[in-house]
Amino acid sequence: MIFQRAVRREFTHLAAGVFTALFAIMMTTQLIRLLGDAAQGRVEPDAVVALLGFSSLNYLPVLLSLSSFVAILLALSRSYRDSEMVVWFSSGLSLMAWIRPVLVFVMPLVLTISVLSLFLSPWALSQSAEFRDKLSSRHDAGQISSGIFQESSAGERVVFVEGIADDTSNVFNVFVNELRPERLGVTMAASGYQEVAANGDRFIILENGRRYEFPPGSAEFRIMEYARYAVRVETKEARGIAPTPRTMPTMALLPIDLPVYRAELLYRFSVPFSAVVLALLAIPLSFVNPRAGRSANMLLAIFVYLIYNNLVTISQGWVASGKVSFAVGMLAVHLFMLCLLPLMFYRRIAVSSFARLSR
Repeated sequence: MIFQRAVRREFTHLAAGVFTALFAIMMTTQLIRLLGDAAQGRVEPDAVVALLGFSSLNYLPVLLSLSSFVAILLALSRSYRDSEMVVWFSSGLSLMAWIRPVLVFVMPLVLTISVLSLFLSPWALSQSAEFRDKLSSRHDAGQISSGIFQESSAGERVVFVEGIADDTSNVFNVFVNELRPERLGVTMAASGYQEVAANGDRFIILENGRRYEFPPGSAEFRIMEYARYAVRVETKEARGIAPTPRTMPTMALLPIDLPVYRAELLYRFSVPFSAVVLALLAIPLSFVNPRAGRSANMLLAIFVYLIYNNLVTISQGWVASGKVSFAVGMLAVHLFMLCLLPLMFYRRIAVSSFARLSR
């Protein structure tokens, strides 16, 4: 019991260190990307922190799974390098005896990964999409800055405002360029303001201006002068957010028997299951030959991890395209990796037994 507590403590410390490093790298990468979007006007600066939080929840299951795998690998590799495994084998204990402490350590993490993968990650993705949608709609609805050309999210309208009143309700010297399939329209006005209709539709009201219309492929154009011109802003709140398999709750995906939705379910269930398999694979993969390089087993472990992840991705793609069923796609990859476990354990146990007999 003392030994198992010491082993779990070492697993926990290593997993915490690996997770902290991976989480810092992920957060830095996402922060750079979001700051770039904010600099280009695609994301409001005030929304960077919220979007960063949603993104971190989405990546947590994969980071926890990888952290547990690397932590077990590092701990057992250290035992080989420090000759603790020699004492372990000399005491009559097999490599299989490591399975229990590894499972005791990893099962709470697997439970956490399951909750994150099945419930919190889809919620974070849906909240991020809704948050971006609200910001984009607010941007389209007339959150205009003076002296800046601002393009709508659909790309069909460009608005330029020279001046804005102190209460932000009125704008002055407005230029609107609208690109339609049937015509190109340029509208200019000395002043304008925003107006919300009774049904919730928003309009930009331009006053005392002129509009030019150019049919494509023609030299003719039309000039109209107006005292009041309303430009309807079709906000995304009116259209609603189209749900996608990634943003839908798991309970909503279960009754939908379509390939794309089944593929998303396969990925969500594969993340916690692969965490258990990777933790068990780390036991035989941690073998270190003191006479060989110390990084050989780490390279092999990374190679196995990449193969496992790629197989899950390929299986998800096959299920999404309808090539294989959900059951086949779910079982084939994980059963294949589970079948490798006895072979890898036998190889390590046979080598250890042969080494003891030769001595």
